[in-house]
Amino acid sequence: MEPEGQLVYDPRTRRVGEYRDKIGPYAMLRPVGGGREWEADPETLRPATAAERLAAQVRAVNRRTKRRV
Repeated sequence: MEPEGQLVYDPRTRRVGEYRDKIGPYAMLRPVGGGREWEADPETLRPATAAERLAAQVRAVNRRTKRRV
């Protein structure tokens, strides 16, 4: 099981998410910066690379900035 809060890559959705919990057969991930959680297959998840973490964090900052404008 992944530690809560770790950033992982979901190859099905091609997204980086923050690991929240495991519910039944699914891992629950939340987008970096917040948002709606999604279900992922825990068998396919892997730790996000440094480049993937950085890209996800930049997207989150850009979304926040666009909301303010």
